[in-house]
Amino acid sequence: MKRVLEFLRSSRVFYLATVDGDQPRVRPLGFFMEFEGRLYLGVGTHKNVYRQVRDNPKIEVCATGGMGEWMRITATAVIDQRQEVVDYSLESMPSLREIYNEKTGYTIGTFYLKNAEAVFYDMKGGCERFSF
Repeated sequence: MKRVLEFLRSSRVFYLATVDGDQPRVRPLGFFMEFEGRLYLGVGTHKNVYRQVRDNPKIEVCATGGMGEWMRITATAVIDQRQEVVDYSLESMPSLREIYNEKTGYTIGTFYLKNAEAVFYDMKGGCERFSF
């Protein structure tokens, strides 16, 4: 998982794909963290994306690198709203506190990736697979 985390850090923005009924939905995200040896993502519980993850946990993540390489993760999202996970997410990215707090009424929804497979691609058509 170390390589996945490094790639996400270097990409800064990645894309999360979900399903809404029979329609795919993709949006850019920037928050991820490692907690208890798992890769976690977070989105607002008030957003459609959270409902989509809850209703159909099959997701994909896509990120690009600076030299034409890219990575796709296929996984099952497992919602984990334990207080220690939420607290750690806000510690990991303090700017999230400006969005998710008592004043705004918004809360962050956190989920980890289960049965995840990351595939790294290069411009020559090569790929490497990693399960985590």
